[in-house]
Amino acid sequence: MPVKIIPKEQQAQGAFDGGRILERKPIGFPQDKGIQRPYSTLFYWAHAWSDQGGLIGEHPHKGFEIMSFVLKGEIEHYDSKLKGWKKLRAGDVQIIRSGNGITHAEKINAGSSIFQIWFDPDLNKTMLQPATYNDYKNESFRILEDKESKTKVMVGGSQVSMESKVDYIQEITFKVQEKIFLLKEDSVYSFFILEGSLELDKQKMNQDDYAIVKEETEMTFTSIEKNTRIFIVKTPLRPGFETYSEMAGISGN
Repeated sequence: MPVKIIPKEQQAQGAFDGGRILERKPIGFPQDKGIQRPYSTLFYWAHAWSDQGGLIGEHPHKGFEIMSFVLKGEIEHYDSKLKGWKKLRAGDVQIIRSGNGITHAEKINAGSSIFQIWFDPDLNKTMLQPATYNDYKNESFRILEDKESKTKVMVGGSQVSMESKVDYIQEITFKVQEKIFLLKEDSVYSFFILEGSLELDKQKMNQDDYAIVKEETEMTFTSIEKNTRIFIVKTPLRPGFETYSEMAGISGN
């Protein structure tokens, strides 16, 4: 099984606001010197948190789709369209379709954490479109539950509209020790251990570890701890257009 595991210790690290906000990056920018470059339509993935609260000042974005997933606590968001601060709480999701340009700022409040993930649409199209954004409340997402797992569906069969090619984004809580996923060989499956630990391809993964699986038809998770939770993103192996990372020569495997 072509599996690539990136333990938290090998993820790129960063900080904002004098160290009040800390982050690990499973997929970082080239200057971050992490081991994983962009691939598929995934351009950037950061896990950021703050113990005391901190501010990421106003800054510009263009072209990319930027999604924020509030994992714990709450954040506040400001942008040049809204022209005011808006609060998002645990389980909420925001998407910024940055189009031909937008600026925004973020506060990560004390005891809070988020994922911020950048997706790469066809920039030849999105760079010509006006920027838009949407906030989605935790309770608006569909929950699928059976004897094996409980799944929160955030993209794919939900109300979230994206320009980028993303098949689904889900949060899965395991109820059983072993769970088999049927895969498509033309897709890439990227996931982060939110809580607990498991084995994949006889390799142990702990909380905050990240993995990439591609060109496979099946993968088996063996949960080591009860109620292990993962955050998983399915994207196409080949998006069908030249991504920014390919144009810039910074794409990875």
